[in-house]
Amino acid sequence: MAKHKTVQDVMTPDPITLPLSAPLIDAAKMMRDVGIGDVVVVDGDEVLGIVTDRDIVVRGIADGCDAQSTALIDICSRELTTVSPDDQVGTAVRLMRENAIRRLPVVARGRPVGIVTLGDLALEQDRGSALADVSAAPPNL
Repeated sequence: MAKHKTVQDVMTPDPITLPLSAPLIDAAKMMRDVGIGDVVVVDGDEVLGIVTDRDIVVRGIADGCDAQSTALIDICSRELTTVSPDDQVGTAVRLMRENAIRRLPVVARGRPVGIVTLGDLALEQDRGSALADVSAAPPNL
């Protein structure tokens, strides 16, 4: 039955976004305050990239970037793989597997409308799995 569900059925709607010029520190604080691991980077309504907690550590802090002055556009992933809300859940699973990614921005008419994560898909496809169990737990802030 899960193979007939769409991304819209499992995604988190209204993703957190920040403008491309926002400093790295803003994304880090937003992730901490909201309990998420990613922020969609936008120029107006257009999706330009995604920055994850890992990007902040690996491309930001580890490279010596100043969190106050480094813009998100300088460290975000810009070669995005995205899905549409109308895509099948199986399409999201395939894209994550093929691209070795854990999060997919959900885009409609160029605008961000959601995020689907590996955890969302685990909850949908196998609620009894360890990943689904961990994904359902509240963030440890």
